[in-house]
Amino acid sequence: MSLDPKAKALLTAIIAAGDPEVQLLTAQEARALVHSRYEKLDLPLKEVESIADRTIPGPGGDLALRIYTPRGNGPFPVLFFIHGGGWVLFRPKHYDSVCTHFCAGAGCIVVSVDYRLSPETKFPGALDDCMEALRWVSHHAGSVNGDPSQIIISGDSAGGNLAAALALKTRDENGPKLLAQVLIYPATAWYEPPTESFKEFAGGYSLTAESLVWFWDHYLSRRELSVYPYAVPMNAVDLAGLPGALVLVSGFDPLRDDGIQYAAKLEIAGVKTTVLNYESMIHGFLSYLGILDQAETAIAEICEWMKQRFDRS
Repeated sequence: MSLDPKAKALLTAIIAAGDPEVQLLTAQEARALVHSRYEKLDLPLKEVESIADRTIPGPGGDLALRIYTPRGNGPFPVLFFIHGGGWVLFRPKHYDSVCTHFCAGAGCIVVSVDYRLSPETKFPGALDDCMEALRWVSHHAGSVNGDPSQIIISGDSAGGNLAAALALKTRDENGPKLLAQVLIYPATAWYEPPTESFKEFAGGYSLTAESLVWFWDHYLSRRELSVYPYAVPMNAVDLAGLPGALVLVSGFDPLRDDGIQYAAKLEIAGVKTTVLNYESMIHGFLSYLGILDQAETAIAEICEWMKQRFDRS
């Protein structure tokens, strides 16, 4: 399978812009750079009933949530969404396009959590924030017209790592009941030893091997923490009892094998798992709605999969 022509054109445009790669920058400089890129994209939003921000108490102080409500009559099922960005970059507002598409497409409330970023807050700070926000959703979904008995968790890239870790933590601590987990090109494995996709797509495909190491080094205070399953879910000895999973991967992505191998490990543990492999796509392609045609196709597939699990009777 060859690289999608529009993805190739996008990569060419990124290279032509001449911006430095994130691993050459401080976290603050990298945030400023990628935020400016996204502001220029003018990504499309789906029409929803409302987008509202609220604050709840969190482990490190006030914790912000962005809540997307679909049109229609609730209570609605809930998608708890954890944004990507290598644990260092982005805020929920940068995922308005993705989240409104999920909200409208699956007919669900979407709660996006503004977890604390690294390196200012190291592991497990982001995971602790996500756990507290998930507990809030479980206890207070009714206050936002949501159904607390129907919660799916999801995240992309580093958010996929956090979603997978959150599923483990929720199981281990007898936390909120989850219908399913949706892991979108997740960072589930440590980069040593490198997977085949990590080596094959180390450079030239948006996310690079060097930037991945930079992200991990910002997230973990020391590399020895990579043995812990809540940091690196692939290291979990037992995945039994986790909610069913949808794992989406991109063919031209150093994290491709992370997702494929984690999905296989889930299946071995008896967790019903579906894999969607967008073979001609790059890492992060769902964030290019309106630019990459397959982004909309993938979101439609994810929404259909979620609707089959939500009970709207």
